[in-house]
Amino acid sequence: MNPGQKDNRKRLLGIGNALVDILIRIDDDSLLDELGLSKGGMTLIEKEKVRHILEKTAHLDHHKSSGGSSANTVSGLARLGVPAGFIGTIGNDEFGSFFQSDMAFNSIQAHLFKSESETGKSISLISTDTERTMATYLGAANELFKCDIGGDIFKNYDYLLVEAYLIPYREMLEKVFQSSKDAGLEIVMDFSSFGTVEENKEYLDYVVGKYVDIVLANEDEARIFTGKENPREALREIAKQCRIAVVKCGESGSFIQHESQQYRIEPISIQALDTTGAGDLYTAGFMYGLMNGYSVEISGKMGACVGGKVVEVIGAKMNDQKWNEVSGLIQSCVPF
Repeated sequence: MNPGQKDNRKRLLGIGNALVDILIRIDDDSLLDELGLSKGGMTLIEKEKVRHILEKTAHLDHHKSSGGSSANTVSGLARLGVPAGFIGTIGNDEFGSFFQSDMAFNSIQAHLFKSESETGKSISLISTDTERTMATYLGAANELFKCDIGGDIFKNYDYLLVEAYLIPYREMLEKVFQSSKDAGLEIVMDFSSFGTVEENKEYLDYVVGKYVDIVLANEDEARIFTGKENPREALREIAKQCRIAVVKCGESGSFIQHESQQYRIEPISIQALDTTGAGDLYTAGFMYGLMNGYSVEISGKMGACVGGKVVEVIGAKMNDQKWNEVSGLIQSCVPF
């Protein structure tokens, strides 16, 4: 962009739990039983449990990266060239500095509040079938509701991305939603976890109907939210409450509904290694397409490309080589 030239690109602001991911590949799922964790689920834990899990897995390789659902999506969008920001809370510690540095490295405008608590951590135990089981210590991330998130933060953005993990902080969330709407933003919500949906279904139903423009859910989350076993039927129910609905079905692809039109998006061919971040990066690719003016169908194909490629690496961060592959795949989605 030339000096003095106005930047007319769409901008997205994410809000969510600022976490540092600790990724561990396990070779025996009996370890999950030993640790009291449900395979494929997300369990909230205390910091003593974090230390216990790390001790039990000390003989395995550990990989660290900045994370959290919204943060992963925002990082993906930034790598795709979309101006992006993030709101979260970190501790005044080594992990907090790591998270903040990663935001800066990826050119993300970080609106980070500091807490006396330790920075949140999410341990992902990756089974041999690539399924991930998460144990999350929220720490400082759990104190976002205490922060004064002023309306001025939202003024320079077009979209707000909210992870459903924030649903328990209802008073804060209502304020954030209203400030976003007052500033003219569209609200995007990722349902994040089937457990979160199950525990907060009634309030989530209210929030989606009142505030949310775009909903993204995986197959389990959509089923729990709507009571419909078939993903297409669940999609149809969600679409009654928002402008665009997406149901992500992993290896089976995804389904999108915009107004009365449904689309089935085929998955790309991949060599699966770890599903961590697949849903978050699908959202990044999908929003990249929408924010650049592409149809929901093409945007879905872009989501499939980004979400598919991240499954070929450990964690939710891809190296330059993988992003070059993503760029080529995205270009192939664009009609001539």
